[in-house]
Amino acid sequence: MTQSRWLIAILIMVAMPASAQQGVPLITVTPNADGSESYSLAIQILLLMTVLTLLPAALIAMTSFTRVLVVFAILRQALGTAQTPSNQILLGLALFTTVFIMTPVFERAYTEGINPYIEEQLGFRDAARQAILPFREFMLNQVRDADLSMFLEMSGQQDDIDTPADVPLKVLLPAFVVSELKTAFQIGFLIFIPFLIIDLVVASVLMSMGMMMLSPILISLPFKIMLFVLIDGWSLIVSTLVSGFYI
Repeated sequence: MTQSRWLIAILIMVAMPASAQQGVPLITVTPNADGSESYSLAIQILLLMTVLTLLPAALIAMTSFTRVLVVFAILRQALGTAQTPSNQILLGLALFTTVFIMTPVFERAYTEGINPYIEEQLGFRDAARQAILPFREFMLNQVRDADLSMFLEMSGQQDDIDTPADVPLKVLLPAFVVSELKTAFQIGFLIFIPFLIIDLVVASVLMSMGMMMLSPILISLPFKIMLFVLIDGWSLIVSTLVSGFYI
């Protein structure tokens, strides 16, 4: 028992950083002359790692990814092609379409926030505030007024907002996601209509011919694929989605 305790103590000492063994604090906050505070490198690295873990959620909540992916999923359902294209293909197409749409926002965030922080022209807080500003403007341009008002009313802050810049991020984010879902389902409804008409026509023809045991989906699928190819469907859908963010 004693030997195991000594072994654990030795392992802990070996695993401890040299700075901790020498009594140097890893977490320090240094006040600046202007009243702000500078955090030690350990805290900055911890915050950076935290931000990296939240990147998937940020990609979904603060960009066009939600609308694009939902529209692609509804399109596949309307075509009736089951798992074709596969989830990986749809995710990849949605991701790179999102990068294409959000490139101006990413460039502004890097130029106004990330690059000045790397060159030590801005502190961490100011750089984070400047980097998030382009995303706030993008979301404010896309969010519906009704959804934003609903979340402001639920938060009890509707009387504290004088300008769009006063909208807190905790209210703007869910309002933006709900607005994007509503827009995506509206686009999906319009996509479904022509394919639904083809299904109804094929089902009516089969019923009139007495071929009730034959699945209408099996017959209508080639016609839906042919229609989608003839109108250059993928280019039409992608161009419509991209242009919808720049109107």
